[in-house]
Amino acid sequence: MPERIGLLVGMESSFPPAFLERVNREPGVVAEYAKIGGTPAEGWKSPYRVIVDRISQEIPHYRMHLKAAALSGCYVINDPHWWQADDKFFGYSLAARLGVAVPRTVMLPQKAYMERIDVRRSLRNLEFPLDWEAITKYVGFPAVLKPADGGGWRDVYIVRNWEELIRAYDLSGQLVMTLQEFIEFEDYVRCICIGKDAIYPIKYDPKQRCYVHTPNGFLTKALEERIMSDALKLNVALGYDMNTVEFAIRDGVPYAIDFTNPAPDMAKESVLEPHFEWCVDKMARLVIEAAKGQRKSPSRDHRFFKYVEGT
Repeated sequence: MPERIGLLVGMESSFPPAFLERVNREPGVVAEYAKIGGTPAEGWKSPYRVIVDRISQEIPHYRMHLKAAALSGCYVINDPHWWQADDKFFGYSLAARLGVAVPRTVMLPQKAYMERIDVRRSLRNLEFPLDWEAITKYVGFPAVLKPADGGGWRDVYIVRNWEELIRAYDLSGQLVMTLQEFIEFEDYVRCICIGKDAIYPIKYDPKQRCYVHTPNGFLTKALEERIMSDALKLNVALGYDMNTVEFAIRDGVPYAIDFTNPAPDMAKESVLEPHFEWCVDKMARLVIEAAKGQRKSPSRDHRFFKYVEGT
């Protein structure tokens, strides 16, 4: 019987059919849109050898199912236990320890809390008032105020002074926010990363939120090597098989800006040709190798998986 590969997607239209068609050229495997219903806790095993997940960040039911699928031996891309443990602020802390350049960043307490929180008794461990002077002196202006665990450019503010910072912070509600140094960049690169080893740097315009057609070699050799090396470090440390890593380049230094993206944009209309074909080819090769046992599932590094295997 061929090894089954399941694809979980949302509203995507270009990547899914191209990916399925490419995988299904390979003898010994069959790729299809995964079907998920009720999931038993006892004695259940996923019917898929590999599942590619591009939507569970928005569908909690899928994410919980994928954890059980991984426990049953399915190779899940991206592994739900790995990426759910991450947030943007953790990513910056991790990058700094890996020697990857990141903007100066401070995580801030929430502005507001759920109703049952008594601010006089429940927040006794919270420093109050915050040392805003020290925070803004460290980060500087202009700065970016954004969620510590967010994405899709939601609730992001560029603040140029104290008044704009407080105005934006007051709008943040119960979100945990980070204040980050704004990098006045000369160039901007988004790397598509597949399988922790295939890195594809593409010029990107964050203002228009689009990729930019450029000739090969738009980066100097030294800068490209550093970007590729830093992107590789981050993906290996995060355990992601599918990710994008963004760098803002200032004075020849690539600062990692955004790099915890478990379901990166791979739409043909966004990524553009020939980058789209590269994404389809690399993703197809990744899942085929995983289905044939040529790649180790990240799930097997979890302590509970090792314990289950040993019983």
